[in-house]
Amino acid sequence: MIGNRMRPVVAGLNGAVASAHPLASQVGLDVLRGGGNAVDAIVATAAALNVVEPYMSGVGGVGFLLLHLADGETKVLNFSGNTPAAATPDRFTPETQDRGPSSCLIPGNVAGWLEALERHGTKSATDVFAPAIAMAEDGFPLHPLNARMIETALPRLNEAGQKVYGSVSPQIGAILRQPDLAKSLRAIARNGADYFYRGPLALTITDYIQAQGGLLSRDDLAGYEPTWEEPVGINYRGVDVKTCPPNCEGFQILQTLKLIEAADLQSLGHNSAEYIQLLSEAIKLATADRIEWCGDPNFIDIPLDRLLSEEYIATRRESMNKETASRSEGERWRGLRSQEIVSPGKVDGLTTHLSAVDAQGNVASITQSLGNGFGSGVVVPETGITLNNFVYWTEIDPACPTPNLIAPGKRWTCCMSPVQVFRDGRFWFSIATPGSYGILHTTVQMLLNIVEFGADPQLAIEAPRFRLYEDTKMQIEDRVPVDVRNDLTARGHELELLGDFSLMVGGGQSVMIDPQSNARLAGADPRRDGYAVAY
Repeated sequence: MIGNRMRPVVAGLNGAVASAHPLASQVGLDVLRGGGNAVDAIVATAAALNVVEPYMSGVGGVGFLLLHLADGETKVLNFSGNTPAAATPDRFTPETQDRGPSSCLIPGNVAGWLEALERHGTKSATDVFAPAIAMAEDGFPLHPLNARMIETALPRLNEAGQKVYGSVSPQIGAILRQPDLAKSLRAIARNGADYFYRGPLALTITDYIQAQGGLLSRDDLAGYEPTWEEPVGINYRGVDVKTCPPNCEGFQILQTLKLIEAADLQSLGHNSAEYIQLLSEAIKLATADRIEWCGDPNFIDIPLDRLLSEEYIATRRESMNKETASRSEGERWRGLRSQEIVSPGKVDGLTTHLSAVDAQGNVASITQSLGNGFGSGVVVPETGITLNNFVYWTEIDPACPTPNLIAPGKRWTCCMSPVQVFRDGRFWFSIATPGSYGILHTTVQMLLNIVEFGADPQLAIEAPRFRLYEDTKMQIEDRVPVDVRNDLTARGHELELLGDFSLMVGGGQSVMIDPQSNARLAGADPRRDGYAVAY
């Protein structure tokens, strides 16, 4: 119904792991085989990705965990970082917001990984971090995306970073060793989160950042804690879809689904012009609402119940243009909207995703990131730690009226949005992707491929997809048929062809428990170096 595949879905009786790199996925699977649960496996995979995807994620980054436990509870661990206490709009220019020592939020990954492990894992941090430490110390051979990304993002790095990543030839099979990172990971595993946030490593990081003119301070690190939260969700055609609450922007995914729920998508046909027209218009409306309303709930009230209510959705549906492309503001706030731009309703880089499911039925899904390639470009000397640049994803113009205007101690409005889907009260599948604001477009498309068109996780991920930008711009993969693309152009969509498989539309990962057989299924995206494994 959807098309041909490049890879088979991976299946096993006991457990499965999907991540953006085959070596990291294998680390997670080894943990499951060794008696660990899904939380042990996901943390081991997350730490391994720091080594084998150092430009995407690591201890200097931030993220979210969406966790479903075998006892039926589903919960969120938010470790998406906060702005430093000195972070006010006047402290930034567009250049310092994007790159350099002022562009980082307080890193949350270490706190998140270790909190999840302590609360719901079964193994020690020393055991779970051991494979990542070994790969950092002994080295690993570069895979295709490794070589491409290191070559592309190398100019962002400071001298300490150039010393590490400029020392390896950016070609497949070259060996990358990261001994300083191994040392830091070993110290964190042995000494716990305090070592990173309040101990010697905290002093090394903040003293360096302060000396470089950055904002991150000892007090910023010392005061950081991740938070457990309740997921938000909707019912879509009889299945329950859950994601992380704001400051996560995942409610855009939920709202998009509700906007199209009244349509017969199967009769439209997968990736027909009519289907893409309808879905793209829903995305544009939900994007406008997300820009207008999403923020840190510690700073602003967010009318989430209203935004997802049947009454409000029915009103917004009336604004959907079913024939021609509406003009969109784009992915984020760009100043005052013109009257021709899709408006919000009235209400009274580079990232990575990973998932694990175990034999007991625990499912852990993490999306984590450094931001752009190598984040801020700041590697703290002698630590191997690259810091994120998520100040870039905040607004620094004091005239910005949206909740994402930067302020001290505030969490950014975060596009990382792991999703889990439940049928008849039981976990069915998890699916998500990296891809900046495109996460909120791609995840919907992959989810619909399963729910509406019966795809398995691998086929759902491989299917061709699109991404929207400002005005009527749409990036679209060439595998969408020519006649469909011509129809979309006639409707006013300004198309940019991406080739058959493109990084620009993400790199999804998924795990599933088959409702009939109880088998563990998994899929990973060939657009990057993703691999799924099972046993």
